[in-house]
Amino acid sequence: MQSALDNGTPITIAEVAGSSRGLVIAPDIFGLRPLFTDMVERFASEWGMTTIAVEPFPGRDLGADLEPRYAAVPTLADDVVLGDLVAAAERTGCDSVGLIGFCMGGMYCFKAASTGRFDRIASFYGMIRLPEPWRSPGQGEPLDLVVADPESVLAVIGELDPYTPADAVVDLEATGVETLRFPEAEHGFAHDASRPAHRATDAATAFSRARSWLSG
Repeated sequence: MQSALDNGTPITIAEVAGSSRGLVIAPDIFGLRPLFTDMVERFASEWGMTTIAVEPFPGRDLGADLEPRYAAVPTLADDVVLGDLVAAAERTGCDSVGLIGFCMGGMYCFKAASTGRFDRIASFYGMIRLPEPWRSPGQGEPLDLVVADPESVLAVIGELDPYTPADAVVDLEATGVETLRFPEAEHGFAHDASRPAHRATDAATAFSRARSWLSG
């Protein structure tokens, strides 16, 4: 079901009656679309969690191309994006809420460890260090923020992903974050089967592990 947070940020929600755990999804840079509608419904049905996906660019018409979206990331502010994720957690109606995110959303998963609202977090190929073009006063470093609660975080890593280089993964693991590495995987290998980088077997393994992690 399409809905919105109190501040107007669009969300997609699937409620599970009597659910004791909630789940928030931080989408990739392309935001809410049928891919995430399907994901919300699948997680609610198969994982038994009231699930909400949150639009990362509310109120903006950025189109379907990558370039304008990539250029818009520095205009985002952590307090606003993380505030929406926390508000979505409250909207689930559950005391215990997990967070899962992909690509840019995976980066915000690292940052969301600083909110204290999510007891379990699964970041799929999130940027470990802020890409240089995204640096701005409103953007904090993922590594600086994840240290607030690193033990809550599982990081799914493709070892061929330029956004998660080996030295950055070492720094991430040094904080206490648990990592799940896939040696032959590139960026975005798991959540979108239409992408050339998709690896079905690795994706199944990653989601199975994430489900166990997010279930506590």
